[in-house]
Amino acid sequence: MAEKPEDGLAEATPHFHGHRDRLRSRFREAGAAALADYELLELVLFRAIPRRDVKPLAKALVDRFGSFAEVVGAPAGLLEEMPGLTPSVVTELKLVEAAAHRIARGQVKRRPVLSSWSSVIEYCRTAMAFSEREQVRVLFLDKRNQLIADEVVQTGTVDHAPVYPREVVKRALEVSASALILCHNHPSGDPTPSRADIDMTRKIIDVAKPLGIEVHDHIIVGKDGHASLKGLRLI
Repeated sequence: MAEKPEDGLAEATPHFHGHRDRLRSRFREAGAAALADYELLELVLFRAIPRRDVKPLAKALVDRFGSFAEVVGAPAGLLEEMPGLTPSVVTELKLVEAAAHRIARGQVKRRPVLSSWSSVIEYCRTAMAFSEREQVRVLFLDKRNQLIADEVVQTGTVDHAPVYPREVVKRALEVSASALILCHNHPSGDPTPSRADIDMTRKIIDVAKPLGIEVHDHIIVGKDGHASLKGLRLI
């Protein structure tokens, strides 16, 4: 009697093995840009689910969360609610997320931050854009604008994370920072700055400036893009 799938996924067939080989070949020859989000997700799932057809699962995940990035960035608890995603499979997805964070952070650390602004934006988006709660992150910089420390100073609710300007500046003094970049996410996806975002940033500038600490920018990230308060001339 044939074994019944226990994870809700289809059993392997000869076509299934050929599909995996063809997908891997396309990735090797043309790179990730040649693959749809669900196909790239299949490649990740191949390792965690070696004897099942994962294409339906990959498509279901992208339909549920929106994109490859949103799948790997989704909270583990939500991922485990999907049929076919065991804790070990979720761990594989979270490893991909952790690797993306490390790579993006490495790009920021490699050179003076202000000379690689696109890397800063990409790092903030990778680290925060798909979080379900607001987080406030501060990049503390030295006199050469190189990264000293990168810290989440506050985690809040779906639409609010309280920030205390004096605590941010106190931490800047503790790590001997000469400048800082503020970054937070909007879980709604829309990165448009709120009145509270602008006011909070200006308060931090007012506290930091007399102490010789410059606030270079406040970046807001969301699934739909990013906004720079400096670029918008709001600070």
